[in-house]
Amino acid sequence: MTSAPKKKLSKKPGTFLFEPASVTGVPLKERMRDQFAALCYRLRKDRGLFEVLLVTSRESGRWIIPKGWPIAGKKPHEVAAIEAFEEAGVRGKTKKKPFGYFTYLKVSGNGQRIPCCVQVHLLDVEEVSDAFREKGQRISEWVSCSEAARRVREPELKGLFLSMQRALLS
Repeated sequence: MTSAPKKKLSKKPGTFLFEPASVTGVPLKERMRDQFAALCYRLRKDRGLFEVLLVTSRESGRWIIPKGWPIAGKKPHEVAAIEAFEEAGVRGKTKKKPFGYFTYLKVSGNGQRIPCCVQVHLLDVEEVSDAFREKGQRISEWVSCSEAARRVREPELKGLFLSMQRALLS
């Protein structure tokens, strides 16, 4: 018996989940949905440390970056900035050009798995507020890029943190 040749997964952002049965064992019926996220960072001048911001998700409590669904009339980097303020109370300069992408399966309230492609924009934090929409619903922490990569579950998001760390060290 000969085995079928292994198919290479596409390297295009947001496409690998279209062949999820080989990865998750569960066929997906949903189309890939877009989300926009902010990879928030700051330089602590008092300590000379570069830090990134992680928040917990409301549903599972896992470590993530602020992200959300498209908003009518808003550009992706604007949505990322809105989500960063609503979820973590941070404001700053958001890059228009995406820093990268990651994919994940969002589990809805009814248990349905929705494949998502998240476009990530860098946000240089200038202000941290104590009053924001989701205060008390999430935990947020400033950590190093390597610590952020250790905490998040999504492999592509781990890669973005490690890419950022390499860029800082060069």
